[in-house]
Amino acid sequence: MIPIQAVLFFSYALGATFALAAARQLQAWERRPLPDSEQEPVIAVRARAMTANPYFVSTVLFAAILVAPPGLFLLWQNPAWGTMHVTPEHDGLWAGFVLMFSGGVPVAAILGFWASRALALIGAGYWAFLQVVAAYFLLFGTLIHGWDGRGYQRVLSTNPGEFNGWPSDQVANNVSHFATSGTFLALLFLGGPVIMLMLMTEISWLYEGWRLPGADADRKVPRIVALAIAAAGVHAMPFLGALYASLLVHATGWWIGLAVFTATVGPLLLWKRSPVRWLYGLVGIPTRHWRDPVLSPTPAIARPIR
Repeated sequence: MIPIQAVLFFSYALGATFALAAARQLQAWERRPLPDSEQEPVIAVRARAMTANPYFVSTVLFAAILVAPPGLFLLWQNPAWGTMHVTPEHDGLWAGFVLMFSGGVPVAAILGFWASRALALIGAGYWAFLQVVAAYFLLFGTLIHGWDGRGYQRVLSTNPGEFNGWPSDQVANNVSHFATSGTFLALLFLGGPVIMLMLMTEISWLYEGWRLPGADADRKVPRIVALAIAAAGVHAMPFLGALYASLLVHATGWWIGLAVFTATVGPLLLWKRSPVRWLYGLVGIPTRHWRDPVLSPTPAIARPIR
């Protein structure tokens, strides 16, 4: 669905975002009553296993069934685009690329989900949010800048000839060529539904969590406003950050550009009174440990949204 150099960042961000969206449900899952461990010890142990968690299982299936196969198809259809023009033909396609797509996608999603879930359960939801931001920043940074400053040129070129012709042609012409190519149509019809389903899942899990006990106290704004803030923080902010970093690197070089980027963006994310932290606090992601006695000890899993 996206080039091999960026797919693992996307998969990790996918798993981490899913866990963050379902943070309240994951806390409720940990607080639910279990069978008597003395009478039914095996059942009690299995009930706590990650493989029994519907949110975790849904994330793994999403990555393995909906993300990996379209990526493999596009990699086979156009290996030059799928490898960001590292390999122009099938003959030069290293088998490890295929392995990274088929096996790396679900594994990265599992790692992202596990890390975000662990942070959400102990009440460090903001740090779970930051790792989502970091993963999407690396994804967009790879697609926009890449390793040589020509990431966007590699993504918007369907063959080596178009990629090599960027300096001598107008950007609009290159974009129009890509937008009318078979690769773009395959990307649109295969990747478009996956992205829409991904966004719908994140939204539905957020809304589901807001129906659980305590959610109204944590969420400070109407749901639609909280949803807009969450979308801007998870998707728009990393894109703008990657674009800003790329411009700095182009203008001043890697070391100075990244130093300026860190000095300007770091406080915006890490300062306790930063606007990003303040906006995050409006969304209603839980900020307490799942064992916190203030919370309901055994809340029910949220009812389906009607």
